Amino acid sequence: MSSPLHPVAMPTNPIGPSSLSSSRLAYGCWRLAETESRAEEVGRPALIAAVEAGYTLFDHADIYCAGRSESLFGRLLRDMPGLRERITIATKCGIRPAGMPNADAPYRYDASAEHIVGSCEGSLRRLGIETIDIYQLHRPDYLMHPEEVAAAFDRLRSAGKVREFGVSNFRPSQVSVLKKALPFPLIVQQIEISLACLTPLEDGTLDQCLVERLTPLAWSPLGGGLLGGGSHKLLPAQEAYEVEAVNIALDATARELGCSRAVVALAWLLKHPAGIVPIVGSTDPVRIREAAWTPNVELTRDQWYRLFAAARPSRLP
Repeated sequence: MSSPLHPVAMPTNPIGPSSLSSSRLAYGCWRLAETESRAEEVGRPALIAAVEAGYTLFDHADIYCAGRSESLFGRLLRDMPGLRERITIATKCGIRPAGMPNADAPYRYDASAEHIVGSCEGSLRRLGIETIDIYQLHRPDYLMHPEEVAAAFDRLRSAGKVREFGVSNFRPSQVSVLKKALPFPLIVQQIEISLACLTPLEDGTLDQCLVERLTPLAWSPLGGGLLGGGSHKLLPAQEAYEVEAVNIALDATARELGCSRAVVALAWLLKHPAGIVPIVGSTDPVRIREAAWTPNVELTRDQWYRLFAAARPSRLP
């Protein structure tokens, strides 16, 4: 059994209208356990580095490494007495891989009550906990019945299996449809946003987050690594990102502030009034600790807009 950890304090913010809170950066568990050996050799040291660096919100999904990431985290919780009480655990459901449960089943999204409840119980078992702090729909199911989702959420909350709920990758209109059916508020919206992906700034997503007090959780805040120390596994859409101009601007700002390019890119997100929480997904303990320095960096409005202008495909009107 590992010895108790003494984490560094990172500034925290409340999450939406709930009693939960998060460190200003979250840690993402997407690629912790691509194989069982990688889980122990790479994933565990990464998690320990994140805890020691003061991350308190840990982002999961049932499909991350086919459930192995949740299982690894569950083992860490067992080995670290008292850790569960100091952190916030978020996980997601709703994406079903091809071939499951039947061989001819297509890759699809599933927001049926049966799938939501069953997936939640599976995540609880793998994590080894009684209650998930934040449970999210991973992608918007085109066949989603809002009232059915609301009934499943209410069932899980009443049973003490989930504290709060949110969504991920939903359009503003889809958030509104689901929100209207729920007897309680959603508290987070997980979105891709970075200086390589500006869409949520333009399509009303962040505006809605401000109005509805939804905390935006930013996945891939470094554009799949293109804005940081280099990319490893880009998603298909990220392969088309053009970041040369913005990286030049990031390097110039990093020299001004005496920090790394990655820290500047993360600080750019922290500047937004919606209270964006970037999800750091590196498995390199050095980069995990480096990113944790970000809340100490404050961009001026001029610096923020200089980076924004470099990231846009055209000039501001």
